[in-house]
Amino acid sequence: MSNSTAKFSELRANATVELRKYAPQMILLALVIYFSIISPNFMTSRNIVIIIRQVSFAAISAVGIIFVMIAGGIDLSIGSQIVMTNIVMAIMLVDWNFPLALAIPLTLLLGALLGAINGLLSVVLNVHPLIITLGTASIFKGMGYIFAQSRNIMGFPDALRWFGQGYIGPVPVPIIIMIIIALIGSFILTKTYFGRYVFALGGNEEAARLAGVNINGMKVILYAMCGFISGITSILLLSRVFTGQTATGQGLEFDALTAALLGGVSFKGGEGTIFGLMTGILIIGVLNNAMQLASFPDFSQSVVKGAVLLIAVGFDVYQKSAKAKETVRKVAV
Repeated sequence: MSNSTAKFSELRANATVELRKYAPQMILLALVIYFSIISPNFMTSRNIVIIIRQVSFAAISAVGIIFVMIAGGIDLSIGSQIVMTNIVMAIMLVDWNFPLALAIPLTLLLGALLGAINGLLSVVLNVHPLIITLGTASIFKGMGYIFAQSRNIMGFPDALRWFGQGYIGPVPVPIIIMIIIALIGSFILTKTYFGRYVFALGGNEEAARLAGVNINGMKVILYAMCGFISGITSILLLSRVFTGQTATGQGLEFDALTAALLGGVSFKGGEGTIFGLMTGILIIGVLNNAMQLASFPDFSQSVVKGAVLLIAVGFDVYQKSAKAKETVRKVAV
């Protein structure tokens, strides 16, 4: 009898693990089916392309933030980094007459520098990165406003349009860039020693240190990577909007963070996949698009997004609690 009970408990535990593993995909499928039924325009090829293009900007930055989160950190400043970097790039192109071939790499370097500052501060001050990046977010955004001098910057070369508005065949360029970055991120996380160090850092920082991982160096590198990737997003958004403005990028960290949590990235670190992240970002995109088709007011959309974030965090806590209970049960047996 006890053997049967043990087997049943094991089967139930395995089923629960599988359910948690594929929950984001099940949620996405359910949303697509539901909105396809209530809105005839939802599943058109044109609308699908619109959804993916809309989420591509947040998805690119989310690839950067997933590295930081898996390592046990968080970055709330990526939106503010974009505010600052898109303004600086606009100034370089319009006020300083820099060629596009120079302004783009300088913008990427600036993004990496802002990210590295976050990493250095978290190491030097030994304060939780949530506090660090909350503070730097205010600084970066404020610097963006100062540099902009209360103006929208226009007058860019037409070649800039291609990055945010162009197509390669029938596919928008931002979608292609998103796919490339996602594939590179997935390869690094799953096929390289660096990816193993990222998971080790988030799983148990002290164990990773004892195993020879340079903890401080890794943190700086990961935040610099996050900033570099946000620099890519900044270039694409500037190209898309074609105006340097302080509104660009604001709030983007909210969608990236929510997508990561929805996709199975643990708030405490040590878990996460690019596939899950992309599923989470598509859930956000489907919800945003459906609310726009239904003409939801902006404040209603904010309520829904906030509720989704809380649900994602609650689900993450539930997962951790369930795993802890299962570990205790196995040890007891």
